[in-house]
Amino acid sequence: MTEEMKAIRDDIAFMRALAEEGRQAPLLGGSMLVAAGAIFGTASLIQWAILSKVLQAPSVMLMVVWVAAVLLHLVMVAVLRRGVGAKPGAGSSGNRAMRNAWMGVGWGCFVIFTALAVASWKTRDLNLINFSPSIVLALYGGAWSVAAAMSRIVWLRVVAVASFASAIGMALLMGSSWAWLGYAAALYLLAMVPGLILMRQEPSDIV
Repeated sequence: MTEEMKAIRDDIAFMRALAEEGRQAPLLGGSMLVAAGAIFGTASLIQWAILSKVLQAPSVMLMVVWVAAVLLHLVMVAVLRRGVGAKPGAGSSGNRAMRNAWMGVGWGCFVIFTALAVASWKTRDLNLINFSPSIVLALYGGAWSVAAAMSRIVWLRVVAVASFASAIGMALLMGSSWAWLGYAAALYLLAMVPGLILMRQEPSDIV
């Protein structure tokens, strides 16, 4: 019984140490959020400009813009990931959770866009793609919720709530070209700006 109690105490101490580690280590990866917000926010802004005739371009350019955005983002992630992984605190529980949460968002976006593209082709209803901003922002809200829970940073909870609220707002604008302008603003404010703040909070020698 004594050995069992000691094992339980050791497990509790281990979990407490993990939780403390997650709280103390600063969140990393802000640079990748800046890249994602800037790239896809700009792609959405260009889509709005083409759809609203502010920018004169053939409709095929819409596909070209998003394919280029995805490729550029993949390159940026590959480049930035090396630097983030080499920083002190990258192995903390908070950063592991945030890294996995945003990886899940990335794969979720890829699968969702693929599914919507297939559904649009099968039903010949291009309006289905208009659901994507709401879905992506809802996924952002989930990832920010994980980051807030692990770090206990209050303003990240605000970003999470704003992401969920923006997902609903995008649904209200669905079918209008203004939805893509709103989506661009949401990506700048809910990915790029928080990423910049996290970058500023990354010490050079920590934990």
